[in-house]
Amino acid sequence: MSSTIKVAVIGAAGRMGREVVKMVLEDEALQLVAAVSPSAGAIDAGALVGKPNTGVTVSATIEEALEHSGADVMVDFTVPAAAYHNTSTAIRYGVRPIIGTTGLTPEQIEQLDKLCKEKGIGGLIAPNFSIGAILMMKFAAEASKYMPHVEIIEYHGDQKLDAPSGTSIKTAELISQVRQELRQGNPNEEETIEGARGGYYNGFRIHSVRLPGVFAQQEVIFGGYGQTLKIRHDSYERAGYMPGVNLAVKKVMTYAGLIYGFEHLMD
Repeated sequence: MSSTIKVAVIGAAGRMGREVVKMVLEDEALQLVAAVSPSAGAIDAGALVGKPNTGVTVSATIEEALEHSGADVMVDFTVPAAAYHNTSTAIRYGVRPIIGTTGLTPEQIEQLDKLCKEKGIGGLIAPNFSIGAILMMKFAAEASKYMPHVEIIEYHGDQKLDAPSGTSIKTAELISQVRQELRQGNPNEEETIEGARGGYYNGFRIHSVRLPGVFAQQEVIFGGYGQTLKIRHDSYERAGYMPGVNLAVKKVMTYAGLIYGFEHLMD
């Protein structure tokens, strides 16, 4: 039996989706067997990313793509409104989902985990596939043990749909696993403009910046007596996420159940 992993890419015409298609085509251990984009039309997936024809025609729906593709893994970089449908559909077909789309609720994640286990397949939801970003989260969690006064500032382009970002929420979750809730700031502080102090999470604040020209950055700031510590990660282009996506495609073949967070693949 061939050891090649067959991959379907959902959101193939999007900016992240195109990078995933290129990554799959450039790895001999992977085979592109399906691509989905409702808006791209019935064109070859290779032409979509400026590569030679692959024989894979872009489908309009995920059902059409997965019906006869024999895909092992689905990679989804779409929008929050479509992520749950895409993931549950993939699992129904026995295809392992890798979801880079943020915005799924804890209840939805729990249900998808149950579906994966029932099918005996693995899955991954990762707010961030950047190895540098995962290290930033790990370092921040470690620092919070010793410097519990912390705030997060995350920066994205002005077209991002969700705020705060999935990466900042995941960072906050990791910090909260090792840091007891501590309500920071003056207990009598008053916001003269609503939201000025940012979103509240377990005693600390998350601030979301949305501006054109920004790609993706996050800064975790710790304050202590006479000192501050800043842990920052900057992403400059989407290709930087592809080593992580590549690793996820290969790792998801080895376990059952839905994992939330790429950091679990780096242990």
